[in-house]
Amino acid sequence: MSFKQRTLGFALAATVAASFAMPAMARDNIQVAGSSTVLPFASIVAEEFGNSFAQFRTPVVASGGSGGGLRQFCNGVGVNTIDIANSSRAIRAGEVQRCAEAGVNKIHEIHFGYDGIVFASRADRGSFALKPEHVFLAGAARVPQDGRLVNNPYTRWSQIDSSLPDQAIVLVIPASNHGTREVYEENVLEVGCKTFDVVSALSADERKQVCLGQRQDGRVVEIAGDYTETLARLDAQADAVGVFGLSFYDQNRDRLQVATVNGVTPSLETIGSGEYPVSRPLFFYVKGEHIGVVPGIAEYVEYFLNEQVSGFDSPLEEAGLIPLSDEERSTILSNFRARNVVSAN
Repeated sequence: MSFKQRTLGFALAATVAASFAMPAMARDNIQVAGSSTVLPFASIVAEEFGNSFAQFRTPVVASGGSGGGLRQFCNGVGVNTIDIANSSRAIRAGEVQRCAEAGVNKIHEIHFGYDGIVFASRADRGSFALKPEHVFLAGAARVPQDGRLVNNPYTRWSQIDSSLPDQAIVLVIPASNHGTREVYEENVLEVGCKTFDVVSALSADERKQVCLGQRQDGRVVEIAGDYTETLARLDAQADAVGVFGLSFYDQNRDRLQVATVNGVTPSLETIGSGEYPVSRPLFFYVKGEHIGVVPGIAEYVEYFLNEQVSGFDSPLEEAGLIPLSDEERSTILSNFRARNVVSAN
């Protein structure tokens, strides 16, 4: 995707570059990997960064999931390791510790916006008004019935709630390598699960097992690839309901319809305001040890965070990003310029 005003890039590049000296060459382009949700946003920025900064090569951006990107990031320091990890969740304390053990001690966290996780189905099938408990009951291995936990007997959405479509249950969800899966579990499954007294009475370990344990009878399909694979499954199975990022859904509105959650339709407005309950911040993590060694890292971060690139009425908003507020953007930029680092505590 190109910018609406192509002249923006060159003017912005000049402004950003003025603050930096050209680093010594060790590897001549920035290496980025991680979240499939962040991938389209980072790809737009990387392309325009390469077009706008003649002295730097276009960054190479790969997918692999949030967890996979952070594992690569924490492999150590040096030109054979990536410089930036994209993530649709915050880095965990254990990951910070693993980074430190490998010599990566300067981790700069860049929160650059928000994304909404949506449930979508084929446009030619029934419409869904979901609650977290509906999704939990559809996908769980064991569910509450008559005050006890039983193997999941539900085969149709209408058996869970008569207001839901009389369609076979097929849930297409991201596999555990995706940040989307973690938000799905925390903001949907655990929330829905804990509405049942029989679950609330369990120990913490038992409760987690019940809340997150997924049925294995083919009605829950885990996708290790990106959202195009989820979409392909919906094409193949007419009754399937898939989990997507809002930006991907927006790009496929002609083929998909989105479900409400707790009566709220996901949109830029409802996610930005916090009204829609299933949303998340998006991040990338910068390896501080590589700043000044791999050319252009600091400039890339500043370029990415510029409001003309990722703010309101920007190319990234057009691509589906929910932008930061002015206050958030200012704080994040200040933290990066001060080279503040993530702590494992």
